[in-house]
Amino acid sequence: MSAWRETSDGIAVAVRVTPRGGRDALSAGTEEHFLARLAAAPVDGAANAALIVMLAKHFGVPKRDVTLVAGQTARVKRLTIAGDPQVLARAAASLYAVAP
Repeated sequence: MSAWRETSDGIAVAVRVTPRGGRDALSAGTEEHFLARLAAAPVDGAANAALIVMLAKHFGVPKRDVTLVAGQTARVKRLTIAGDPQVLARAAASLYAVAP
């Protein structure tokens, strides 16, 4: 899987998370995942919640449209983001500064 792929109702993304990373930041990573630094600690789901908020803000969707589907306790997490797949793919590609 690449860092993101379009689905019928949005996109699926893979994100490598670094909790207690000082400040919240989302950036390009490898071909397989984005990189996310989170100020939140990985305690009681705080880092996962912070990741959902950060992705919702970057992609311009409500938090309810971002769903963590795999990797609740892993560093690499898989999430889905509901919305227009082409618009979301452009937002994802903007992190890599390339056209989708």
